[in-house]
Amino acid sequence: MNILFLGTSSGVPTRSRNVTAIALKDSKGSGWSLIDCGEGTQHQLLRVKLSVNALRAIFITHLHGDHCYGLPGLLASAAMSGRTKPLQLVAPKAVLDWFKATVELTQLHFSFEIEMHEVEQLNTLDIQGISVHPVLLSHRAPSYAYVFIKKEIKSVLNIAKLKQDRVPQGQVWGQLKKGENVVINGQEYKASDYAFMSDQSRKIVIAGDNDTPELLTEACKDAAVLVHESTYTKDVAEKVGPAVGHSYAEQVGRFAESVKLPHLILTHFSPRYKPSGYSSPSVDDIALEAKAYYSGELFLAEDFAEYALDKMNKLTSLE
Repeated sequence: MNILFLGTSSGVPTRSRNVTAIALKDSKGSGWSLIDCGEGTQHQLLRVKLSVNALRAIFITHLHGDHCYGLPGLLASAAMSGRTKPLQLVAPKAVLDWFKATVELTQLHFSFEIEMHEVEQLNTLDIQGISVHPVLLSHRAPSYAYVFIKKEIKSVLNIAKLKQDRVPQGQVWGQLKKGENVVINGQEYKASDYAFMSDQSRKIVIAGDNDTPELLTEACKDAAVLVHESTYTKDVAEKVGPAVGHSYAEQVGRFAESVKLPHLILTHFSPRYKPSGYSSPSVDDIALEAKAYYSGELFLAEDFAEYALDKMNKLTSLE
């Protein structure tokens, strides 16, 4: 699974960052899902190799405009491009009500079915072999994280034992891997002695706005990656106060360390933070603060940055 950021700013866009939108792509093929759809997301799509016709599902974390104002325009453009495949839309009821009203009042017509799911009523949704379930967070408006699990249980051969027992390679190994016992010159080789089932599942947690990372403790169990907002550094967060409902770098770093997350991607940065390399305040301040408390692999998202999570649950930045 690949994570491609289409917008990484909080509240309003900047010259280098659009508001929130994240694509979760298949490692191979063109299928993808979208998490949040801030204003201008369809413009961001013009700069990457993602087709609205291959979009399977949209997941909205909460009703604030920097996370959903791009939704009607994106889907209107999908219809105008000739899309016919059904689309899954998961969002809080308030977002779905707003979307339905916009469709009616602006006389929007779609060439495809939109299957809507109220996140408040959703337990689990399967999207092309990826299981998705929501987790309620803490924010000024009801906000959710989405947990994506791609299960891959595969038969794996014990190569060392096969070689030790001098089992002929080729077709015989293939039969054992399929679970078939094999008899050669009167000697039986049992599949159970040479093949075992390996769980190569991958788990990614993508959170909406949230001032209490600890709410994701259970969701992050066995997760390879957490994508979480870090709107501020601690000093700024203390100045703006807790009412804004956002997290800061130290807070998220401490949480990620406590649950032993191997990879953490921070995003949703306040526009007050300039790009990396500029004088303070910049996103370098956010990175330094998080690294002081988190020993895993830390990434600060940028618009159009893409990360690949392989079958060994190793996250790599794609240049």
